[in-house]
Amino acid sequence: MRLVFAGTPEPAATSLRALLESRHEVLAVLTRPDARAGRGQTLVPSPVRQVAQEAGLEVLTPASPRETGFRDRLVQLAPDACPVVAYGGLIPPPVLAVPRHGWVNLHFSLLPAWRGAAPVQWAVMAGDQITGATTFLLEEGLDTGPVLGTLTEPIRARDTSGDLLGRLAGAGADLLVATLDALEEGTLTPVPQPAEGISHAPKLNVDDARIDWARPAYVVDRHIRGCTPAPGAWTLFRGERLKVQPLEAHSESGTLVDLAPGEIRAQRHAVLVGTGTEPVRLGVVQAHGKRAMSAADWARGARIDGEVLGE
Repeated sequence: MRLVFAGTPEPAATSLRALLESRHEVLAVLTRPDARAGRGQTLVPSPVRQVAQEAGLEVLTPASPRETGFRDRLVQLAPDACPVVAYGGLIPPPVLAVPRHGWVNLHFSLLPAWRGAAPVQWAVMAGDQITGATTFLLEEGLDTGPVLGTLTEPIRARDTSGDLLGRLAGAGADLLVATLDALEEGTLTPVPQPAEGISHAPKLNVDDARIDWARPAYVVDRHIRGCTPAPGAWTLFRGERLKVQPLEAHSESGTLVDLAPGEIRAQRHAVLVGTGTEPVRLGVVQAHGKRAMSAADWARGARIDGEVLGE
């Protein structure tokens, strides 16, 4: 089939690479405009754009897919289908109608669970044991279209959202190619999503990533892993943000240490923090303006003495 691929971040680039190696023809790529990043606020192309340019593909970067010029170009390209992975923009009905096989979306959850922009993060934070990926046909509703294919993936006990997304991106790329193969062969029948089991996964911002030490230890642990690597879990220490990477295993001496939520106890080779239940053990942290380091090294340098995180 003739394809126009839509996507922006690295997990989408994984799918684009798989499509370039498939029997299908990628005509062009739709991706978000270059974004400013880093201290110098330099314009940086998306990972999908970089892969597309390396492959010599036409790259379309409208500010919005609603632009008339974009739809006109899509009509000229006349794709059979438009696979889309984490593009980052809503496709309007007139554009959805252009490819004869529709827009085939790869979403990193088992729909209708975790509809929205951050399904992997929310699955980790919720403590789900199983997740997966779904291919489905885009329609006007948010991740509501009929399902074409699925795969399942276990969530491991110490998975971060980055770990899980890395596995799903690879397996999902294979699912997307297989879905397009089957569409071309006419062997797929779209299946409507069930009305039960719907949950939502809105985009996480920096404020959402703030740690609430008053919550149970297992919730704090899931929250930090779900926010790693993005948007990045954090807490306050001496009035400035302290970035917190995934916790180490809970302290074996936790039942012997009574700490209030957020209260720090620096030991020789560990730093414990109180939660709403038992204390947890910090792993790697990064103070404002400093490099990331082990919590024990940070505590020695900061000379912690009976202080509380989060205040």
